[in-house]
Amino acid sequence: MRVVFMGTPDFAVPALRAVAARHEVCAVYCQPPRPAGRGQADRKSPVQAAAEALGLPVSHPATFRDPADIAAFAALGAEVAVVVAYGLILPAPLLSAPAMGCLNIHASLLPRWRGAAPIHRAVMAGDRETGISIMQMDEGLDTGPVLLRQALPIGPEETTADLHDRLAALGAQLILSALDGIRFVPRTPQPAEGVTYAAKIAKAEARIDWTRPADEIDRQIRGLSPFPGAWCMAGGERLKLLRSRLAPGLGQPGQVLSGLTVACGAGAVEILAAQREGKRPVAAEELLRGLTLPERLA
Repeated sequence: MRVVFMGTPDFAVPALRAVAARHEVCAVYCQPPRPAGRGQADRKSPVQAAAEALGLPVSHPATFRDPADIAAFAALGAEVAVVVAYGLILPAPLLSAPAMGCLNIHASLLPRWRGAAPIHRAVMAGDRETGISIMQMDEGLDTGPVLLRQALPIGPEETTADLHDRLAALGAQLILSALDGIRFVPRTPQPAEGVTYAAKIAKAEARIDWTRPADEIDRQIRGLSPFPGAWCMAGGERLKLLRSRLAPGLGQPGQVLSGLTVACGAGAVEILAAQREGKRPVAAEELLRGLTLPERLA
């Protein structure tokens, strides 16, 4: 098939490679390079870098408000567009330009967790499972009918980063199945019940409040790992917590009970990996060799 691929972050790269290996990708759309790093030099998105490595043409319009950009898209003559975490709202003329419309790889079991941060929100909510939905896009926010869906269990110590990689691989598999059956796979409308929205993660959500129950703090740490990273203060130093699990123990909220086991409002969590300011992420054992913790974290 003649396909336009639209995506930007790491999550979309496995799908791009899978589609390009089987179909004719006539164009790749992604967000333009952004300033990054200490030098604030423009950095290409993961999808742009992968597309260029595959020898595919890349476009990155800032918006689709210019009719010329929509006309250029339509002129590609694509049969279908595959959209994965692209980052721009697609207007109706663009959605209808490919002969068979636009298919979206969404990292949840729709209608649960429509929106910007479905992986983070599933972990933070304590969901037992999530998955991939292949959706025919319409003008709503992740409201289109679903062609295919497949569930994945969420492990008790799994982070957003862990789940991200498993879901990206699953999305690449399912989009190939959807493209193979695009002419005959039924489109199932999403049910009205069970709709939830995965709001974009706010920086204010990352500060740990040790008075909360241990299960909530554990989900916060795992759900915000690696970005933006749940954090607390260890003396005068900001400490980003990246992996955790529930642990036995009682004490005052924030009290360091032993090693990196910390008391919460109810129960305790054991920190398995963390990152000091300006340092690389390390396992708890390595962190404790170079950092003397205070009696309580704040």
